[in-house]
Amino acid sequence: MRTKNWMVFAFIALSFVACSKPQGIKNLRVEMRTEPIGVDVQQPRFSWQIASSLRNVSQTAYQIMVATSPDNLKKEKELVWNSGKVESSHSVLVPYDGAPLESRASYYWKVKVWTNDGNSITSGQDTWGMALLSPNDWKASWIGIDSMMNAGDKIKDSVKTRLAARYLRKEIQLNNEVKSARIYISGLGLYECYINGKKISNDIFAPTATDYSKHVNYNVYEVGNLLRGNNPNTICVMLGNGRFVSMRMALDTKWGVPPIKNYGFPKLLLQLEVEYKNGEKAVIVSDTTWKITTHGPIIANSEYDGEEYNANLELNGWMESGYNDEAWLKARRVSPPDGKLIAQRNPNIVTMEVIKPVSIKEVTKGTYILDMGQNMVGWLAIRLNGKKDKPIIMRFAENLKSDGNLYMDNIRGALVTNIYIPASDGQVDWEPRFTYQGFRYAEITGIDYKPELSDFTGKVNYDEMDNTGSFECSDSTLNQVYKNAWWGIRGNYRSMPTDCPQRDERMGWLGDRATGCFGESFMFGNALLYDKWLQDIHDAQREGGIIPDVTPGYWDICVDNVTWPCAYIHVANMLYEQFGDVRPIQNHYESMRSWVLHIKDTFKKDDIIWRDHFGDWCMPPESPELINSKDPARITLGPILATTFYYRVLELMAKFAVIANHPADVQEYTLMSEKMKTAFNKAYLDTAKGQYGNNTVTGNMISLMTGMTPDKDKEKVFKSIVEKTEGEFNSHVSVGLIGIQYLMRGLTEYGRGDLAYRIATNTTYPSWGYMAKNNATTIWELWNGNTANPAMNSGNHVMLLGDLLIWYYENLAGIKTDQMEVGFKKIIMKPFFPAGLNYVKASHQSPYGEIRSEWKKDAGSLKWAITIPPNSSALVSIPATSVNQVTEGGQKINLSEGIKLLDEKDGFVNLEVGSGNYKFKVDI
Repeated sequence: MRTKNWMVFAFIALSFVACSKPQGIKNLRVEMRTEPIGVDVQQPRFSWQIASSLRNVSQTAYQIMVATSPDNLKKEKELVWNSGKVESSHSVLVPYDGAPLESRASYYWKVKVWTNDGNSITSGQDTWGMALLSPNDWKASWIGIDSMMNAGDKIKDSVKTRLAARYLRKEIQLNNEVKSARIYISGLGLYECYINGKKISNDIFAPTATDYSKHVNYNVYEVGNLLRGNNPNTICVMLGNGRFVSMRMALDTKWGVPPIKNYGFPKLLLQLEVEYKNGEKAVIVSDTTWKITTHGPIIANSEYDGEEYNANLELNGWMESGYNDEAWLKARRVSPPDGKLIAQRNPNIVTMEVIKPVSIKEVTKGTYILDMGQNMVGWLAIRLNGKKDKPIIMRFAENLKSDGNLYMDNIRGALVTNIYIPASDGQVDWEPRFTYQGFRYAEITGIDYKPELSDFTGKVNYDEMDNTGSFECSDSTLNQVYKNAWWGIRGNYRSMPTDCPQRDERMGWLGDRATGCFGESFMFGNALLYDKWLQDIHDAQREGGIIPDVTPGYWDICVDNVTWPCAYIHVANMLYEQFGDVRPIQNHYESMRSWVLHIKDTFKKDDIIWRDHFGDWCMPPESPELINSKDPARITLGPILATTFYYRVLELMAKFAVIANHPADVQEYTLMSEKMKTAFNKAYLDTAKGQYGNNTVTGNMISLMTGMTPDKDKEKVFKSIVEKTEGEFNSHVSVGLIGIQYLMRGLTEYGRGDLAYRIATNTTYPSWGYMAKNNATTIWELWNGNTANPAMNSGNHVMLLGDLLIWYYENLAGIKTDQMEVGFKKIIMKPFFPAGLNYVKASHQSPYGEIRSEWKKDAGSLKWAITIPPNSSALVSIPATSVNQVTEGGQKINLSEGIKLLDEKDGFVNLEVGSGNYKFKVDI
């Protein structure tokens, strides 16, 4: 059994699942769902959910008990922590507060919950395991060979690096029956580990990528079931290059791709700890008794360039005991990486889905083009008939040329080529291990027949996480764009949120995710991914508080401005608001503050932040063949971008100061923001016209939505936005990466949801629908990706989604967290019901359970069904002038259980509802 690495962060979850009985909370049954192992923090946190078909169920108190054995926990004796009865409705991320936790130890816990009906229920047991808490717990050494060994290897003096995989093995003798065993392992850049020929997990691309000079992750697995007691056993590890070995050591002058940081040669750290049934223990470690070779079948592997496999070099039997490894070298002790070794706190990448191709065509003799039907990220598994020593070559692309061949220009300098060399005539079953591609189309050569579709499988790989959202509506364009976003987002989860998955880039650009991470959090359980990325940003921070634009810091790109680095603050805020997690704010507050002060001290003049670099990136230019606009009237002034975003950061930092227990800082942020608002409006607001600067939609919208615009001027400024959008831009998008972060919510909040709906459903340029209409199955990098230089357009970017997905969930579905009772403890349900949209069905798995919102417009009525999870509540706004127009479950509101009428105001009946299922109907 392998660890669920996504639980290593110690979000230890436990689920209460309701029986379909009417008697109440006391009849709930409990189902456990996690078995985490490898926690390396002293205060892991506990979460649980209550499920009930009853209405208005809330928790009033809890009691957590932790023990070192299941028996002690059952008997509630010798507990390492007993919280006692805590009067609280808190059920998300409750921190451990017991005796110090010990390395390697297993702990067992349960929780008792009291509810508002006076009943209580005690859960079953769940468990977690501790990792190695001290460097002294490690007995293993880093091993490998710090040199190139194979003909064809290239690292120095080369743009494109090339290095074969490394193979390590160790035979061991176990002298008793095995009770349990754990393996602690880090293989850099990437590893696959096998015991007696069986892979220890289904993880791939492990461990997750970091700046290895700052942090290095190791994984923990339970492997007792793979070991043979009283028998020889063999541990084998393959090492790939990953991000540890640079993919580009020098500037690619043709494509302008900068060098990538190089950390050294692949290396392994492994410690296997075995407990026998008789109580004795054994420890097996990586050391110089291990054997190593680089002369195996994977003769090259690179994230950019692909994987080459020569079956003639297969090491048949090397994973089993008794294999003759006399020709192998002794492994050498090598210098450890500079980074701090920590237990990995986010999931590894796994194969999350498999898909089959939809067509295959022979475009020239012997050249076959495979269409997966979907721009995907992962790899292609093949079952083909090959000829001895004749390479089967697979190349990958997102698009085709007019002649049906692959369009490779937008892949730039990445080779994206997998090669398999058969050792004999006959069937080939193969897939790569240490590379991936972003592709819809694959070119197959090296076979002398037309293969079948069944010969290929697309394996969709990304960070292991739950799908937490669903959305469907009556508009096909909105549905297709949602699907495109879903495919694009998950494909770019590569242990960091990357910008693109296909060309020679694939980097964690900060600016892409400042707002995007919020929308993504409705669709995916991405909290651990983004928490890890915050640590990457922290690690990348430079002296004086400067934050670069790409993290982890594989590219040395740091222009030092506001709009990209401020993602650091926005991601922490997303984790707080969407998941109820305060720890990222607490952990990174000082680091975030140092950046805020750096910007103030370096770029503030007359209370304006004057420095900007990227502008409103990728706004639609005035002519469809242009990449960047040349019209000054379309280019938002840099100080407007920088100052508005910094103003919003100050607002968030004032909130963070309270959360992180730095109340003295609040006044400083508040005073700074007040002065900035005054100076900004004096410098850039034309009060007569209601326009900022040169009157771009971006400049006006971000000023309005970040709170810079005085109340008396908001109506005029919004009028300018509408006039510009409807007039000059014919109700289409006129903004880039910056403006799109506020456009959809801004239009809706200020009363023009109809215009937002028009923009979202457009299929003419520029729009998301235009991309979909032009065969896109993910989101383009450019609004005009098919008419500007296509070589500069990634077909799988998510930065231009902006706040669109937030708008889907919060404005169309009405699923939004309260700003005070965060993490969907209280839900704000106030959908916009646009003309032309007949129904919406949406759901979100919140920390408290599933939220559902399903509305449908019929002739003369609006029907709206909602689900609120137990221990949550909601403020529900129904479009009606009087409560007499509204029924719930066929009854008047005052007769419906769990509903409280708050008021009738501005065309809405506002209700407060407890947990449960509700069916509202409005006569209109």
